[in-house]
Amino acid sequence: MRKEVELWRHTDADGDILSAEGVRTAQEIGSRLRGEYELAVSTGAQRATQTLACFLTALSQRVPGGVVVERGLRSEVEDRWRSAYQKAGNGELGALRAADPELVAEDSERLGAALGRVFERLPDGARALVVGHSPTNEAAVLGLTGEVVAPLPKGAGVLVVASDDTFEVEPIELA
Repeated sequence: MRKEVELWRHTDADGDILSAEGVRTAQEIGSRLRGEYELAVSTGAQRATQTLACFLTALSQRVPGGVVVERGLRSEVEDRWRSAYQKAGNGELGALRAADPELVAEDSERLGAALGRVFERLPDGARALVVGHSPTNEAAVLGLTGEVVAPLPKGAGVLVVASDDTFEVEPIELA
């Protein structure tokens, strides 16, 4: 059994709405995606959903499972993440863990479970396209795989591959 999830951070936004540059960047990224997705997933935030829409519009391919919202991929304590970031001085999970260890431990577990639900929705051999946020994307990867990934800049992503009971995480390189 092999399943893949491309986990992307939304592009540049002004509040919860993509900026004009964010729209252009999302369309450019979308035109370079590999495609062949079974499912497309947003956290439900407008900036994530809008990025996903731009990706899919530029890709121009059918997504059999449609577009769904997995609200569990969005933290319910975003203000606490912002406070931890201010205390840590950066978005690296190690620094955030030092600033607020309970936040990273508890939210990573919850976010990882949500990422696991995306994998559960996929049939064997299928791929999903997911757009979320930072540092919660990184926390979801930590919660599901135990692996710490570097902070994702806007418009960047990681590939999470499930094979049997193991996970691999790798950066996404666009052609």
